[in-house]
Amino acid sequence: MVISIVTPQEMGAIDAAAPEPVEELIERAGAAVARAALDVLGGAYGRRVVVLVGKGNNGNDGRAAARRLEARGVRCQLVDVARAPAVLPAADLVIDAAYGTGFRGELQLPALPRPDVPVLAVDIPSGVSGLTGEGAGSPYPAVRTVTFAALKPGLLLGDGAHLAGRVAVADIGLDTSSARAHLVEAADVAAWVPDRPASAHKWRAAVWVVAGSPGMTGAAHLATRAAQRGGAGYVRLSTPGSSADPWAPTEAVVTALPAAGWADEVLAGAGRFAALAVGPGLGTAAEAASGVRHLVAGADVPTVVDGDGLRALGTDARDVIADRPAGAAPVVLTPHDGEFEGLTGAPPEADRFDAVRRAAAATGAVVLLKGLTTLVARPDGHVWASRTGDARLATAGTGDVLTGLLAALLAQGVAADEAAAAAAYLHGRAGALAWRRGLVAGDVAEHLPHALAELPGG
Repeated sequence: MVISIVTPQEMGAIDAAAPEPVEELIERAGAAVARAALDVLGGAYGRRVVVLVGKGNNGNDGRAAARRLEARGVRCQLVDVARAPAVLPAADLVIDAAYGTGFRGELQLPALPRPDVPVLAVDIPSGVSGLTGEGAGSPYPAVRTVTFAALKPGLLLGDGAHLAGRVAVADIGLDTSSARAHLVEAADVAAWVPDRPASAHKWRAAVWVVAGSPGMTGAAHLATRAAQRGGAGYVRLSTPGSSADPWAPTEAVVTALPAAGWADEVLAGAGRFAALAVGPGLGTAAEAASGVRHLVAGADVPTVVDGDGLRALGTDARDVIADRPAGAAPVVLTPHDGEFEGLTGAPPEADRFDAVRRAAAATGAVVLLKGLTTLVARPDGHVWASRTGDARLATAGTGDVLTGLLAALLAQGVAADEAAAAAAYLHGRAGALAWRRGLVAGDVAEHLPHALAELPGG
């Protein structure tokens, strides 16, 4: 099942286009909420549920759920949020159907009957923006959210990502084929990443990593190791200004590059490689920056730019990428928020989906914006979202691992946006498969084969 992601405005248009009457859609939504409530409660007999409702269709969904729960023997009490007491009545479950994705203004919710009572949110926790995930006031933290037809950005971003709990998308018969964003799932990645053909040889998926600087090779080693673990058949590692690297991963082929003019040497040999990765740990010297711009402009193979490479491109990224040879393969840019500001002149705003779309359109590149929810945008505006990463990845060097993995997927022939989305997904899974505490970036690289193996058919 493809999981679409639509903004509240897009969802309004989808609702308006539905052939069914709104009353029928409300009943379907109420049925989905009632099923989830029974699951949270663990049964119906003797259970008490408070349903906090507002005046809109979100409240109507809650009312429909209450009718169904009553029919199953659950004691339901409707509480109108406009006339609610300071503290909700005692309950085994609170269904939050007060406000939906279009909420605006100040939030005033009554206190829960006790701190540990579970909350089931209808469509989105009340008070959370469906567009940005920003919460107003003190929204209830939900153990589960039932949203309808498609995910909303606010369930993946900001406060919403933490407040929504486990999110389930209920199919109520709406047509979401117009969606311009989708969630990356294991089945998607399995379909994109090819099996190695029987006729494979090492050059079929060769990656050249241009990274590091003399005495600063950690980022280069991490990117190289990730490319190897991600399926590259041959990885060449070159650090401008360095002729030897005794600590490089054993299987890598280390090739010297001069400190100045190195991009010409890479361009001369790039035709043998299926992908390039440039930037991690290169440093900010003028020679490094000019080399990055020259290499990106002149290469015609898929190229990943990260770290100091992004700083070298800066706000000139569009012009540099536009200079690539006619028919050249795409460039993928992989910024975190600070690097994004260096590329675009401003940090990503709260509507990160819009921010990454505009960055991709402005640069002509596929842009991977790192975050708790990592977003990948094509220049045409389509976005992939990956939710597999967590706070364990907030440690030095994990971005370098992502760069190498992405280069390996590009080298295997995966389309640029799908390679970036798959890399984000696998990177997060590798982190989750490693240790809960004490994880370092190298652990993520070493767990990439495990993440690949758990894919369907892996």
